[in-house]
This record gives sequence, structure tokens and C-alpha cells, in this order.
Amino acid sequence: MSDLWTALCLVAVLEGLVLFAFPDALKRMAEQMQEMESRQLRIAGAIVLVAGLVALYLSRS
Repeated sequence: MSDLWTALCLVAVLEGLVLFAFPDALKRMAEQMQEMESRQLRIAGAIVLVAGLVALYLSRS
């Protein structure tokens, strides 16, 4: 359970860093995402999800 909290805290730190360092770029990205089809966003999300799971597996083994 400790690893889960550590991972969630790391996500919060990274999201905060992006918001702090690149607020204008994040706004532009959000606008561009509004124009994308849901299918495209799902595919991008699936790719990031699989890449994250593979990286997690490799880092833990």
C-alpha cells in the first residue's frame, strides 16, 4: 500500500511541475485535445497506459 501512495504522490508532483513550468503549453494542449475525436484520445491513452505498465514491470524486475 505504501508503494501506491508513493506513486500517487509522484504523479501529483509531476502534474504540479508541468502546471508550474509550462502553463501556456498545457492550455494549448487542452485546446487541441478538445478538437480531437474521442477514439484518438482513447488510443493515445491506451498507448501511454501500456507503456507505463511495461516500464513499471521492467523497473520492478
